[in-house]
Parts: sequence; structure tokens; C-alpha cells
Amino acid sequence: MSPTAAHLRTIALHWTDLTDALASTGTTTWPPAGRMSDYLSALDEADEELAEAARWQAAYSRAFLDRDPAQLGATRPPLRIAILDTMRTVEAALTATADQVASVVQRSPMTAAPRGWPAADRARRDQLARADSADPRRWRYSGRRTAPHSALWLLARAEGRPGPFRPLPDGERRLIANVAAEAAERVERALDITGRTAMVARPCPDCEGRIEMHGGAGADPVARCTECGHIWSSQVRAVA
Repeated sequence: MSPTAAHLRTIALHWTDLTDALASTGTTTWPPAGRMSDYLSALDEADEELAEAARWQAAYSRAFLDRDPAQLGATRPPLRIAILDTMRTVEAALTATADQVASVVQRSPMTAAPRGWPAADRARRDQLARADSADPRRWRYSGRRTAPHSALWLLARAEGRPGPFRPLPDGERRLIANVAAEAAERVERALDITGRTAMVARPCPDCEGRIEMHGGAGADPVARCTECGHIWSSQVRAVA
């Protein structure tokens, strides 16, 4: 499977997951805001590390997770704004790309028969013209313009599947590849289904080296000093 096909399939397959995630709780901020800094702060007092992490988690739960909706004060919005932004951005990009590609490769529908044709030939030609115009493989500039439909339509064009289309030019092939890669990366980042790496601003408390944090794909973040090799996480104190 080509990278473009994999990216477009990722979008189509995970769109329902994005829809489900809209109303769910949680965060996909990366690096996790405040979380790793709590772990690293606890390292300054090794005996307090686990207790500090527990206190932080308890405070977070009291402040946000256990809040009664009837209480005064800020509450979480009904929808996860980051997920909604991702869905809007990806859908707009895919439909615009499909519009562009269709304008280049989609053949115009067959016309109806001229009046002068014999009745039998005219009826057959008109039937073919109606079928050609209604061909479900055609891209429509109105109506069903969702991200999954756009992704699968672009996938069919990239793979050269048959239909009322001319061959896909190199320029449009590159356009599909670039948009698909960016859109799939946004979907994966929003759903936290891919591993990621980020540098932590705070230096290593032991050697002043740079700390690299790894996480994503549902895993708890783990920080590692790139100089001395020390590792920190919510479960591991410090490993040389």
C-alpha cells in the first residue's frame, strides 16, 4: 500500500473515532501541559516523588474531574474544541482537494441524443446519458461532501480505479499525497494514536543535559536525559 493510500484510509477509518471523541473527556495536548514538569519537580526531592505525583493527581481530580456540573465556576465545554477544529480543517482540505482534482480529471456527462435520431437510438442514448450523469463514482460539488467520502474518492483516483475520469496528472497526484499526509497526521494527533517526541524546556537536574519526552498512542509520557540517560515517568523514579 502506498503512503498516500495509507493516509487516506487512516482518515476514513478513524473519522467515527473523531466523532465519538467530540463529546468525550480528556486532552491531547502534547507535551502534556504541566504533567511532566510535576514529575521533574518531584525529582528534586527523591523521597517525595511518588507522594507529590499522587497529590498532584488528587488536586487535578478535585479541580476538574470530580466537579459537580451544578457548581459555580468554569466547567469543560460540551465539545472538545481541538477535535472539532481538526474535523473542520481536515474536511475542508479534503473536499477542496476533491473539487480541484475533479475539475481536472472528471469527464463531463454524456449528452442526450439529438432530436433527429431514430426513436430507438435516441431512447438508448438518453438512457446511457442518464446513467452516466448519475454514476455514483462521480464527484459532486454539492450534497455528500464529508471527509470520509472525500478521502475514499481521492483514494480511488490515486489508485486509478475505473470511472468517468481521465488519468490523474502528476500535479494532482502530488496534491493528493500532500493533503492526505497532512490530514492523516492531524487525525492521528487529535486521537493520540501515534507516538510522539518533544524536548522538555527544563534541563536535567543531574547533568544539565537536554531532556527528551516520549509518549502518545495512549501511553504515559516518559522523559529521558539525552546526556546521562536518566529516565523519569509517573511509575519510574530514576533509572541510570
